[in-house]
Amino acid sequence: MPSVMLRHNDKGELLFYVAKKDLEEVISSVETDTSDTWGGTVELSDGSKYYVDPISPRPDFPVTLRFKRG
Repeated sequence: MPSVMLRHNDKGELLFYVAKKDLEEVISSVETDTSDTWGGTVELSDGSKYYVDPISPRPDFPVTLRFKRG
């Protein structure tokens, strides 16, 4: 379960960054993305998927979370 930093870039896109793998990709979709809850299956722009248990209330970004490979 890698620790992942989530932050917005200059374009307002949400970035997914794993330091140990030097992986940085734009998040293309999130299973649950409402004002109350955020999380579930996250798909990156390269097609890979990760999972985080839904978080309520929605976190403020930047934030570091533990994800599972999906």
